[in-house]
Amino acid sequence: MPTPIIQPEQGYPIAAIATPVGVGALAVVRISGSGVFDIARKVFRKKNNPAFHLAQSKGFRAHFGTVHDSEGLIDEVVALVFRAPNSFTKEDMVEFSCHGGPVVVKHMLKVLLDGGCRLAEPGEFTRRAFLNGRIDLLQAEAIGEMIHARSESAFRTAVTQMQGTLSLRLDGMRRALLRSCALLELELDFSEEEVEFQSRTHLQQELREMQDELSRLVDSYQHGRILKEGVATVIAGKPNAGKSTLLNALLGEERSIVSHTPGTTRDYIEECFIHEKTMFRLTDTAGLREGGEEIEHEGIRRSYKKISESDLILYLLDISLDEFLDELPAIREFQEHYRNASLIVVANKTDLTPQSAERLQHLRAATGCDVCAIAAARGDGLDLLKQVMGTLAEGLHKQQEASVLVTSLRHYEALRNAFDALVNAQELITRQAETELIAFELRSALDYVGEITGKVVNEEIVNLIFERFCIGK
Repeated sequence: MPTPIIQPEQGYPIAAIATPVGVGALAVVRISGSGVFDIARKVFRKKNNPAFHLAQSKGFRAHFGTVHDSEGLIDEVVALVFRAPNSFTKEDMVEFSCHGGPVVVKHMLKVLLDGGCRLAEPGEFTRRAFLNGRIDLLQAEAIGEMIHARSESAFRTAVTQMQGTLSLRLDGMRRALLRSCALLELELDFSEEEVEFQSRTHLQQELREMQDELSRLVDSYQHGRILKEGVATVIAGKPNAGKSTLLNALLGEERSIVSHTPGTTRDYIEECFIHEKTMFRLTDTAGLREGGEEIEHEGIRRSYKKISESDLILYLLDISLDEFLDELPAIREFQEHYRNASLIVVANKTDLTPQSAERLQHLRAATGCDVCAIAAARGDGLDLLKQVMGTLAEGLHKQQEASVLVTSLRHYEALRNAFDALVNAQELITRQAETELIAFELRSALDYVGEITGKVVNEEIVNLIFERFCIGK
């Protein structure tokens, strides 16, 4: 049974800096809660109208004036007024735009705290928006994802979720489950009369439709995860193939140490780069070989772990070596064992052999997969490699409408649990099981769906979500 959500001092006036700390042209300090206009009245004076105070202002009005503390003028500001319930938190709010120097902002925040506000906790403004019913929990999480988005695709997906498209789909499913649960509960109240208020045939049809919808949402997680977190891309191969050089070339900076000594990379190095709208999480791994010292063995073990978790593998080999075809067994092993990942064979050091064209032809015929020819040290072939990576990244998932993407592991697990509960309910109906057992599975599905949007949630989950937000959001 979920515990109630407790918000200490709900409605108590809070204050926080809403812009990044540091030197800038402007900064925003915001306050929200009961009595914020009285607090603002103590510190704010409107230019050319000293008798005016912000409590007299209508909502969505900006006023130019000054802010003072006990020692005198702090800054000239613009005060923007929001009246409940037409604000982000659905409480009375004031946002002060001041000059962006850190000392100015510090004084602005202090005068508001001295006036009766307390410092906001991380994510407390968004948390109040959720608790006051302005947004649901899924939308609150989408705001956090939008702020931290590192690619255009991740940003657009978060914006779509923030607008509530996915929430509407889940709410429709939840209403259908509520209706079915209510009818089954009614049957239990009249169990002695053996009355059937909920047609089992109709219920099975509804459950099939909901399972189809849940299945589509669950399947969209792979796409959504890639858009949010980036394509997990591992650069693998034997020592001295040029893996670190390739990582540096793709990043455009010297991130990984390059050496002719085998086994230089002892642990994996992970960095991100964006090609067009797709983010790739590149991992440079330790060279795969037998022997070596204990530390290198541990690096190789970690390399295989990262390979098993990847979406895309760049298998790098040195095409200038006469024994380059000795890599074929390793490539085939990758194709066999890592079926969930796409594989690109990257033939490096093409500039060091006049036979590169002939060798590439042999390699393509023997592997049957994408082969890209590069000279990582000179940067040759990188544009084509990025193009192939982008094409494969698009094929890692089914093309889905942005409105049905699931990007959160929490949502994915809840949807899987809801799906399983509906499958159980279907089986119980088929076996003509007791109404109470069917109702139990439907209530479970109802709770799992409700967890996503916050209709059913405990305080621990809420705290975990909002503590990841910055103070002032």
